[in-house]
Amino acid sequence: MTQAKPIQLSMLDLVAIRQGGTVAQALAIATRTAQHAETLGFKRYWLAEHHNMPGLACSATSVLVGHLAGATKSIRVGSGGVMLPNHAPLVVAEAFGTLAELYPGRIDLGLGRAPGTDPLTMRALRRDRVEQEDDFPRDVMELQGLLAPAQPGQRLVANPGCGTQVPIWLLGSSLFSARLAARLGLPFAFASHFAPRYLLQALAVYRDLFQPSAQLAKPYVAIGVPLIAAPSDEEAEFLASSTYQRVLGILTGERRALAPPVPGFMDKLPEPHRQAIADFLAVALVGGPTRIAEGMQALVQATDADELVLVSDVFDPELRLRSLDIAAQAALQ
Repeated sequence: MTQAKPIQLSMLDLVAIRQGGTVAQALAIATRTAQHAETLGFKRYWLAEHHNMPGLACSATSVLVGHLAGATKSIRVGSGGVMLPNHAPLVVAEAFGTLAELYPGRIDLGLGRAPGTDPLTMRALRRDRVEQEDDFPRDVMELQGLLAPAQPGQRLVANPGCGTQVPIWLLGSSLFSARLAARLGLPFAFASHFAPRYLLQALAVYRDLFQPSAQLAKPYVAIGVPLIAAPSDEEAEFLASSTYQRVLGILTGERRALAPPVPGFMDKLPEPHRQAIADFLAVALVGGPTRIAEGMQALVQATDADELVLVSDVFDPELRLRSLDIAAQAALQ
């Protein structure tokens, strides 16, 4: 009988602003959560770039990465991710190169090709730039070059950045980034915490097409997993109503601050809304310790993922930490 694959946990934080709370409080909660995840043995703590979104305080991603790296001691901290089309590769190389010099061996650079915002804000970020399909692969490779040791005669040098070789990840919710990550030999993180539809197909494409690189000898996969854990299934379902409200806001274009839980929230919704939320959260782990442990094992068996990157939108910060405690225990079973 083969031993079950150990489950490695990490975390992605959108730095939610809670209803009635402030940005400063959201940042303080993120700091405490990162410190707690470190004590639980989580491998990495990532921040996601979003702009002009009520209820999220993670727009200045590299600033947050530096703050949380400074508030922790050993856990890897990084972007999950930087939306590369919003930035010149040189600027990203300099920012993350600086972070790598400040916190050696602890910084990750996850890259996405989505704007992470609405069209109006996208224009404000990019000015007159119009992205073409070939731009993202070209920008990723330019960034790789800027983080690599300088070559003789190289005229454009990221300083800081040059020679730091910050590990680059590609993030995605479709097959495009899976193919690119495979071609470049980079680790791949699939955004199944909000777009699970192509999860298995994307992982199969990535593994089938993977070409070893100087950074990575064999495929390495992380998958996003919404998590709401509590001592009982019933309490977890109640706490999850904050996540359900957030998802409904995304689906209807009415984004707001993270709301407190509501009893029987899903029961009050029309069937199309319930189904849409269920599809969005198809890989979510919601429940007590037994359900969480079984769900983790099932996800790892189905995907052979190397890491589960948890996203936990629990309204009460203390209960969010408890949710991570339960997840950490479940991963050991």
